[in-house]
Amino acid sequence: MKIAIFLHGTTIMHKSALGQPREVRVKQVIEEEGSVRNYEQYVPIGNAVKKLHTWKSQETEIVYVSSHETIDGVEKDKSVLKKYNFPEGEVLFRKGGENYKHVIERLMPDVLIEDDCESMGETTEMIYPNLKPGIKRKIKSIIVKEFQGIDHLPDSVGFLMKYV
Repeated sequence: MKIAIFLHGTTIMHKSALGQPREVRVKQVIEEEGSVRNYEQYVPIGNAVKKLHTWKSQETEIVYVSSHETIDGVEKDKSVLKKYNFPEGEVLFRKGGENYKHVIERLMPDVLIEDDCESMGETTEMIYPNLKPGIKRKIKSIIVKEFQGIDHLPDSVGFLMKYV
């Protein structure tokens, strides 16, 4: 099984969001609070690291999707993943004018976990709604509220495939 999971807003967040309710976290992004662009200081949302290790232990490949479009930005994400001991996994990103859907259509994961992009104000930034219909039928989509985290998702990847 292959799980693609979005990083920013789904599994990691800006440092000043720690201890804040989800709604405040969203507002911080909208208002471009100082730590929002300090990517190398990002922190896990909730128990994302533990949840991802639980899934990884079930013979699952974890692939991270970054919002960055440069190697430099992706390297910042990788340093955060390493610092907090996230499970190993490739970090994919958009290249050369690609959209997120292009990244996912190349990868073809079994499950795609992303947030609802509330701070962006539109679903146009989301991945799953923009996939081709034939591709959508092949990928299980799980959409969480931005900055809610993934703690509430099932520990079992089998139940994850049936999650509504």
